[in-house]
Amino acid sequence: MKKQILVAIACLVVAFAFAQKKELKAAEKAIKSNNYAEAKAALGQAEGMLSSMDDKLTSKYHLLKAQALYAGGSGNQDDVDKAIEELKGVGASEAADAADLKNLMVKNFLEKANAQYGNKQYAQAAGNFENIFRVSPQDTAFLYNAAISADLGQEVDKALTYYHELKDIGYTGIETEFYAVEKASGEEKPFSNKNERDLYIKSGDYIKPSEKKTDSKRPEIVKRIALLYVSQGKNDEAISAVKEARSQKPKDIDLIITEANLYYQLEDLDRYKALIQEATTLDPNNADLYYNLGVVSADAKDIENAEKYYKKALELNPSYVNAKMNLAALILSEESDIIEEMNGLGNSAADNKRYDELKEKRLNVYRKAIPYLEGVLEQDPENDAAIKTLMNMYSAIGNDAKAKEMKAKLDAIGG
Repeated sequence: MKKQILVAIACLVVAFAFAQKKELKAAEKAIKSNNYAEAKAALGQAEGMLSSMDDKLTSKYHLLKAQALYAGGSGNQDDVDKAIEELKGVGASEAADAADLKNLMVKNFLEKANAQYGNKQYAQAAGNFENIFRVSPQDTAFLYNAAISADLGQEVDKALTYYHELKDIGYTGIETEFYAVEKASGEEKPFSNKNERDLYIKSGDYIKPSEKKTDSKRPEIVKRIALLYVSQGKNDEAISAVKEARSQKPKDIDLIITEANLYYQLEDLDRYKALIQEATTLDPNNADLYYNLGVVSADAKDIENAEKYYKKALELNPSYVNAKMNLAALILSEESDIIEEMNGLGNSAADNKRYDELKEKRLNVYRKAIPYLEGVLEQDPENDAAIKTLMNMYSAIGNDAKAKEMKAKLDAIGG
């Protein structure tokens, strides 16, 4: 009797294993025929037997389930998410086929994401960039792309989720760039990778190979987290995000500037100015910092310091177009008070005398501003605002030749 029971149980096990393989083979056949609905049905039958499958069959099941859900790229996002999850259960026996599926998924997601990003469909692009990262978690740059895309698409909650995940995994985005000097021109040229650079060195046409690290994207990530919180009116969370980052790197210039910009957004100009000044102490040759101090001083009507900071920015970077424009605008701001006084004068001899004095003062304001606007045109020859302003000022001081020259420039650019 015992032998009969043992034989019966053995037959049952064989039949059960046969049923498992039968359903998986049916699913595999359906997938090869692109009949994904039929494959899902067969896998649904097999799912009830999953707990009793051996490792090899379990691995096969998860691979087929991922293939059926992905459906050659036609699956909806919910199915894609499930397919990616199923791939985690694929073992060594199906590793090669799983790698092929992952490569196909990454290729398709990347094509979609790039096309969507190019068409400014940022929210959709974010989803596909995220898909790439979920399939291939080592490719963290795609999570950064997802964050940027969601940010541009004004998907604030998603962008915050991505940025926080990037911060949590310690993403920096630092890359190594490869350079060499071209013998013929003496110019340093970039290369896409080390092998390419080394081949050109061997050719003898290039010398002095070098490598440079790109800046970390971490300060920008923290900055975006803070500013997105500001956009949601969550100022405490924004300040907390920056302070957390600064507690780890208190002398990091980028983080100091991020915190300063946050307070600027919150219209706390005193705190903004203090932070920028702290940054200038740490980086005294940074023209941008002095320019920013000039902007905030001008906003606060502190004309004397605004002029001092703009001039310092130009001392450090003589080609700083925005500093020249702002300095010219700062000088020309004196004109409004002069005009107001001129318009309030009467016709007495004393008033006429004062009028002439003010007129000359006004012309001197123009003469003081003109060199800065001329400097703007040296770097930006088609800056119509600078051209128009110069044309009017040249005319006012009686330099008709220069006024005509500016008029011709304006006509040439269609201004």
